Amino acid sequence: MGQRMSKQHKWRGIFTLIGLYFRVNLSSAMEYRSAFMLQAFGMALSNGSFVFFWWIAFSQIGTRIGGYDFRDVMFIWAVTSSAFGAANILFANMNHISRLIISGELDTFLLQPKSVLVSVLCARTSLSAWGDLLYGFILMALTQGSDGWAWLMFLCGLVIGGLLMTAVAVTAHTLTFFVGDASTLSGMAVEFVVNFCIYPKGIYAGWVQLLMATLIPATFMVHLPLQLARHFDPLLFVGLLAVSVAYCSLAWFFFYRGLRRYESGNLIVTRL
Repeated sequence: MGQRMSKQHKWRGIFTLIGLYFRVNLSSAMEYRSAFMLQAFGMALSNGSFVFFWWIAFSQIGTRIGGYDFRDVMFIWAVTSSAFGAANILFANMNHISRLIISGELDTFLLQPKSVLVSVLCARTSLSAWGDLLYGFILMALTQGSDGWAWLMFLCGLVIGGLLMTAVAVTAHTLTFFVGDASTLSGMAVEFVVNFCIYPKGIYAGWVQLLMATLIPATFMVHLPLQLARHFDPLLFVGLLAVSVAYCSLAWFFFYRGLRRYESGNLIVTRL
């Protein structure tokens, strides 16, 4: 019983820490509201151009591409966009972990009493990511209407996709502990994930689909949520949750395993 209470307290502390960082980052962004609104609107507008592209593609090619119709493609685009936005609003520092390791700036996070990884991830936010987040909701409203299952799976995909995208970035950046600067590889890994998420799964060959279900978990981020939105299967849904938890847990374990190899940069940084 005591161990269970300890775990509950630990997770409550992690969520509290994430919430605290979110409020601080949001307050900071609101100090520059014009820049915040401009970046968010610009990102949403940029993403919106792809809707026109897919509308033209389906008009010229046919009603289905790679087994997906227009509404299916818009669903995976909505999930990908909002998941990417959520990840970069809450955990934008996932894109800078290698720099923190190499420069020695990781030292300041080691001195904090809270989770090192959570503190690292939450220490930075992205203003333009709000446009990605909002874009997904607008796209869902325009293409899925009041389809309750679609909205439910969209929200699930948003959470799962954001966590898995973060886990991929963390895993790739953690290689810096072992092989040196992995920032380029990490950027490529996130780009690969996004690219595999925004196109119909049927256009990829068999070995690529295997890659999408293992090393680059695009299948679990958007394609399975789409399948569940169209034909809900409780066992498949439980499997989706289980695999997502396992993938994130492995990323967490890998980071702390790599952290043992970290050599302090003797850098003193004060964080307010």
